[in-house]
Amino acid sequence: MSAEKMDELLSIVGPDLTRQTTNYRASIEPKQRLAVALRYLASGDSLMSLSFSYRLGHSTVVESVHMVYAAIERTMLAQCLPVPTEETWTAVANSFWTRWNFPNCLGALDGKLVNIVAPAHSGSQYFDYKKNFSLSLMALVDAECRFLVIQMGDYGRSSDGGVFATSDLGRGMESGTLHVPASVPLPGAPHLGPAPFVMVGDAAYPLKTYLMRPYAVQNLNHDKRIFNYRLSRARMAVERTFGILSSRWRILLRDINLTPKHVDTLVVAACILHNFLHNPRENQAWLDDFEEQGQHMEPAGNMGPRRGTGPAYATRELYTTYFNSPAGSVAWQERMI
Repeated sequence: MSAEKMDELLSIVGPDLTRQTTNYRASIEPKQRLAVALRYLASGDSLMSLSFSYRLGHSTVVESVHMVYAAIERTMLAQCLPVPTEETWTAVANSFWTRWNFPNCLGALDGKLVNIVAPAHSGSQYFDYKKNFSLSLMALVDAECRFLVIQMGDYGRSSDGGVFATSDLGRGMESGTLHVPASVPLPGAPHLGPAPFVMVGDAAYPLKTYLMRPYAVQNLNHDKRIFNYRLSRARMAVERTFGILSSRWRILLRDINLTPKHVDTLVVAACILHNFLHNPRENQAWLDDFEEQGQHMEPAGNMGPRRGTGPAYATRELYTTYFNSPAGSVAWQERMI
């Protein structure tokens, strides 16, 4: 983080971090509280280690960390993670077509498990399929690796599809209240008719008219392989976003020793700061650093039941036909960002 960005962030959250100085003690400066909280996010050190590094009491460090993350969420959420509008969806779709060659795409959807120290008396609620205790982060991102929508706090044992179905995003897409643009023809193929705008996800998500998942790996023909390939290219945006997030905020590479409520606030603050500091020119450097740590994104297998309504299958067939037509190959770019 540059000094200019640090000062800008301080100007936003500083008033919420200011405490009154009395005759009995001098208050901690907002800049120092912010530095401690950012150091905890970026290094992953323990709170006790930070108290020695900054020569502050352990309780002061704990209070500062919680105070800063709550202030970031309260003051910057609406600015860095605004509610998407129809103009926002249209701009995201144009960006996905330009960068990832997937038309009418509202964003890439996926989930990430944030490992935590097992809460007391929690049983197996937080125990996930990787045999860790965790909380689930679901995110929808744009083509530039920025967060559009996040959902944080579900149990780690919950499936990605289950988290999506109960989230505000899932319910809003199902009810049609999120101002998604009306269906339009795919680029260069008006003869195929209007196609709905869709999100792209892996096999853990259900097939919907607004959510595309890959075909099952069994008995794939050439056309379906092309569809899966184009879908996987678009999904790279969310995989890259999680890699950049974990590389910048290394606390996410460790078991976070906080209560689930405070972990929720920490992760939301990390996502807000990700958008606040986002610079596409630095993305590849963060990804290279992430891979050097041996943290490779795991490919999603053929998970989840094959469920979906008739219109959902018809929508996927429409995109499959388009990708295998001459029009679907126009402006094809054989490069990765």
